[in-house]
Amino acid sequence: MLTNLLGIRLMLLMGKTVPTPASYDVSTALTTVEVTNSTEQGDGFQLTFTLGKDKAKEYGLLQGGTFDPSTRVVIGVLLGATPEVLIDGIIMHHELTPSYEPGMTTLTVKGKDVSVMLDLEEKNDKYENQLDSVIVTRLIANYAKYGLVPQVTATTDVPIVTQRIPRQHETDLKFIQRLAKRNGFVFYIEPLSFGTSTAYWGQENRLGVPQPALTMNMGPWTNATLNNFSQDALAPVEAKGVFVEPITKISIPIPSLPSLRIPPFASSATPPLRTVLLRESANQNVAQAGLAGLEASMSAPDAVTSGGEVDTVRYGHVLRARKLVGVRGVGASYNGNYYVKSVTHNFDRGKYTQKFELSREGTGSLIPVVLA
Repeated sequence: MLTNLLGIRLMLLMGKTVPTPASYDVSTALTTVEVTNSTEQGDGFQLTFTLGKDKAKEYGLLQGGTFDPSTRVVIGVLLGATPEVLIDGIIMHHELTPSYEPGMTTLTVKGKDVSVMLDLEEKNDKYENQLDSVIVTRLIANYAKYGLVPQVTATTDVPIVTQRIPRQHETDLKFIQRLAKRNGFVFYIEPLSFGTSTAYWGQENRLGVPQPALTMNMGPWTNATLNNFSQDALAPVEAKGVFVEPITKISIPIPSLPSLRIPPFASSATPPLRTVLLRESANQNVAQAGLAGLEASMSAPDAVTSGGEVDTVRYGHVLRARKLVGVRGVGASYNGNYYVKSVTHNFDRGKYTQKFELSREGTGSLIPVVLA
């Protein structure tokens, strides 16, 4: 489905297994689209349609299973020459809002990205002598029909069966997320193209070329409105604990582990004021205790956050979550590169806006200029 929005074209594909372009009736009834990509809340979408009754006094779009739960939905945008997929998701909810006025009844369809299909069945299983990364790769392979391509970081802590047996007592998604947290990793699914997505399990990826800068207070180069920049001294934490050397039974302190969020973005990182105790580390080996300390530091939020809205027409790009972006025009303390925590794409007739949230570890920039 193609909709002209100030030279921007929205693309909507739907289907039970293989999504195809939405029908003419669906395209013409579509009024608003919202897609959210978030590192914390996950990815989701919301579509709003206007409904009219046919000769049978029924809403035609509700017939035929177009919006049935488990229907796959792919939403993309063509901004320039290359189409970009915003979400590959599954319908999980819809609601009808009737109206006394003809043509004002609306249908709102909501869904989540395809990771929701990993969260439908709880299981009890065990994985003897298998690395966490091997377990995750096996689980993701079970969902190949959704176009998932595993991108799994290898782990090295081998669970010897006489010491530890990894056990699953939840859904595949919850288990994968638990294993990710244990290693100081993240897990998310991100579209590569129409029908294909990367299932990423590894360290939070802050490498790569930053997206074009979000600019404020710079005359004709201004393309965004940025809200308050806040610094929370209670956000970062330091982890402390001990592990017991198995032969001498001596308690050895676990060295303080810095966050592995690399590269750093700030010249003055906010030092941790809070300390958390690793209460189970004494019963773990050195590798497991080290991972527990790493998980504690990696799960703490960044100290500096901001948000705002970008003028898509002036920006000329699709802003992507889980990637880097430059900020300029807000002063030396807060200029520089940031990690994009979330982006909410809103489409209305003739309008496309992108709201975003940014974060980094402190103030001051490590680079003199950002990518324009």
